[in-house]
Amino acid sequence: MNKPVSGFYQALTEHFPSIRLLTDPAKLLTFGADASFYRLVPALVVLAESEWEVQLILSEAHKHKVPVTFRAAGTSLSGQAITDSVLVISNKGWMDFELMNGGEKITLQAGVIGARANKALAPMGRKIGPDPASINTCRIGGIAANNASGMCCGVAQNTYHTMDSIRIIMADGTLLDTGKPDSIESFRASHKHLLESIKNLTERVRSDQALVDKIRHKYRLKNTTGYSINALVDFEDPVDILAHLMVGSEGTLGFISSVTYNTVPDYHHKASAFFVFPDVATCCRAVTVLSHAPVSSVELIDFRGMKSVIGKPGLPHFINDDLPDSTCALLVETQADHDQALSHQIKDIHQLLIHFTVLEQVDFTRIQSEYEALWAIRKGLFPAVGAVREKGTTVIIEDVAFPINLLTEGVLKLQALFKKYRYSEALIFGHALEGNLHFVFTQSFESNEEVRRYRQFMDDVAQLVAVEFGGSLKAEHGTGRNMAPYVELEWGSDAFKIMKQIKHLFDEHNLLNPGVILNDDPEVHISNLKPMPAADDLIDKCIECGFCEPACPSKDLTLTPRKRIILWREISRLRREGSTTHDQARLNELEKEYSWHGIDTCAACGLCSQFCPVDINTGELTLKLRAEQAGSSEMVAKWCADHFDGTQTAVRAGLIASDITQALIGSDSMVSIFRRLRKVTGNRTPLWMDAMPKAASLKSLVTNTETIQDVNSPKVVYFPSCASRNMGPAHGDFEQEPLADVVQRLLKKAGYQVIIPDELNNLCCGQPFQSKGYPDIAREKGGQLHQALMVASDNGRWPVISDTSSCTAQQRKSDGNEFDVYDLVEFVAHHVLEKLIINPINEPVMVHIPCSLQTLEGNGVENLKKIVSFCTKNMLIPEDITCCGFAGDKGFTVPELNESALAPLKKQVPENCREGVSTNRTCEIGLSHHSGISYHSVAYLLDRCTMTN
Repeated sequence: MNKPVSGFYQALTEHFPSIRLLTDPAKLLTFGADASFYRLVPALVVLAESEWEVQLILSEAHKHKVPVTFRAAGTSLSGQAITDSVLVISNKGWMDFELMNGGEKITLQAGVIGARANKALAPMGRKIGPDPASINTCRIGGIAANNASGMCCGVAQNTYHTMDSIRIIMADGTLLDTGKPDSIESFRASHKHLLESIKNLTERVRSDQALVDKIRHKYRLKNTTGYSINALVDFEDPVDILAHLMVGSEGTLGFISSVTYNTVPDYHHKASAFFVFPDVATCCRAVTVLSHAPVSSVELIDFRGMKSVIGKPGLPHFINDDLPDSTCALLVETQADHDQALSHQIKDIHQLLIHFTVLEQVDFTRIQSEYEALWAIRKGLFPAVGAVREKGTTVIIEDVAFPINLLTEGVLKLQALFKKYRYSEALIFGHALEGNLHFVFTQSFESNEEVRRYRQFMDDVAQLVAVEFGGSLKAEHGTGRNMAPYVELEWGSDAFKIMKQIKHLFDEHNLLNPGVILNDDPEVHISNLKPMPAADDLIDKCIECGFCEPACPSKDLTLTPRKRIILWREISRLRREGSTTHDQARLNELEKEYSWHGIDTCAACGLCSQFCPVDINTGELTLKLRAEQAGSSEMVAKWCADHFDGTQTAVRAGLIASDITQALIGSDSMVSIFRRLRKVTGNRTPLWMDAMPKAASLKSLVTNTETIQDVNSPKVVYFPSCASRNMGPAHGDFEQEPLADVVQRLLKKAGYQVIIPDELNNLCCGQPFQSKGYPDIAREKGGQLHQALMVASDNGRWPVISDTSSCTAQQRKSDGNEFDVYDLVEFVAHHVLEKLIINPINEPVMVHIPCSLQTLEGNGVENLKKIVSFCTKNMLIPEDITCCGFAGDKGFTVPELNESALAPLKKQVPENCREGVSTNRTCEIGLSHHSGISYHSVAYLLDRCTMTN
């Protein structure tokens, strides 16, 4: 930490808790990357949670002359969210939003994820205009600061054009809210010189007709290269101009605190089609025709793009190796507010395409599963390249726009450049209606020759797009460091001087994200390149995009999957290459940090893989590392597995003793005793909590194969997990029956005869051993269970039901299942509900969807929601909670993880709510503890609401 940053840090310590001023080298390293191929490790990371704190940060930055960079989600693709100075993170404290005028407007703080905004607007049939591919991860601050767009957004619906007002903190710490007249008037008085300078700048631009014409031409295209100087010709009031200059400024002019959007319609009637044309020219002519059609999106995919996804499930049969290399395809979507209008639009589109030669097609389909399969082609292009890249390389996705009338030639010349520079895997796709093309290729930066090849390629791309075609070098990904050397080439010296003057007016001392957008270093785009060393086959495909981060339960406690991978890559590199004393010291420090941050606090829930473009499950790395660290503890695990009946008896005895003690001394005393004990032992003893379950009764879990008499009645094998066999309801739960009794009663209400496997108390799916890092023991226990279920199911004749979703997932991972293993909610939703008479309750019910159910094949999430919707019309699924973080027994051994993951829960529980439901017994312990209501299996709710049909 240099002297200015050190002084800045000391000033902040008087106002910020130390937990929000990060100086630890390991954590700083993990903040050194965004989704681009650059790395700059910050000297200090500040977690800011309010406007006042940002104002303080800017004030102190000015005093100490310290550069500051703002960051929301860090999904930036051009290197605009990294710094070697002070990085200010604005997400956790910036999550509020407000709906207005029936959803026609929405005010969103900087930390709101784009998809969260659309979820809030969906009931009103509205959405925000920008629709970037990263919308499930990126946040409003970044969307506005980069003027992000997307597949359906086009030019008209980006932030610049749909913004109603904006709330800004200027470089000097002044707050301006353009939605409040009193704020505007105050700003006019305090910043008269700035507004006059903007007015003068506007007059200067407008006096140059050639420059005005260039600006209008450039912004008919998608364009995020440089500043949004179209504001100088689009608006009269300097305040309006200032507000729109902030859009796309990438944190170089000020801090965007919130944006109020004019929302756009979100049509529910949709249809998509896929057309393959014989060549690029035919395809691009079709795009020109479709630009006048009632289409919401037209995505172009070149022949390499189509061939990259060959073999993926659900593809049209004609996407195969026989597809000619000259072909080019369009994926077309049309939307309407009612079905009849949609039919007319489809007819109009067909009429426009009737004169074009189409080699293959999938005609318009309105069936969701079918058009989603078509869009899976488009979404699979980026990961397809990432999945085949060599170790040590990164995936680069560039983003240009051509005038629509030059699209054909643009595609062909880009393909020629790929050939010239030996990017044989490169493919092109993009938002064809705007002439916006993405091209994806793999690149190594490990040698000077490779860096030189990349630079020469980009020089040629810049000449082709910006000079020869008058297009945009950055259509929607932002300028960043990546295109900073080419801004003057694209815009010309006059416009470039205007941009430099804007920067000086807003940020006189060049302290806001310096080096981004405007940079005098011609080699900034090939400097500070991100190392991508091989670390492990499980994670080497990671491109550090950050899409995984919102799903991670430890994101606010320690690390996210992206950060775990960044740290593990550095550890692996140091193990392999570190030779100096300094290297060894650094390695020891990082390994120590990783033990807690990377392994102990990882829930290994696998949710990261659901959002990862290349399907990486960072939890698998965690499990592998746990297995490597198992050591002598594996002998204890082996003994427990071999004596599983006795182990369970001991567990139940402990729960009985715990319940008796609780009854004698009370919950508060129990909690206090165990907290003190945990503190004294250095967190080595587990935490006891007030939702601790009682021991479950085993009376109904007897081998009953011989009692199955009716050969005509349907039969099911019911396997209660070890968690539900041992853990009954909590002491304070209003439901007190063992889960196994309730499940059997439900199945019998539906007319099923229930078979319980023999020697049940010795059976386990192996999941507890797998999660602890004992895969061999897990396989052994899984094999024992498989044999027992084969016998119970009459060699697969009867379906098997598991009452715990994590147990179901573990069984389905086992090899050689000759029988169907149903999760309880899956079987109930498809085979039980229809056989019951259901009397719904009038109470709200909280619903937690466990990570194991989210990752389970078979649409378990919708199955659970379906069951609850039959039981109550007031189903509540809390926001901002993914995995609960209990993770088997980590709720007891690492309670911080469970507490952090469920921090948003309690405030979302309505006052008149007494019940929550889920599908994992251990999850329900933590949920009950942190919500203040009783969580139990959804089976209890359904049983309470049903009678026999």
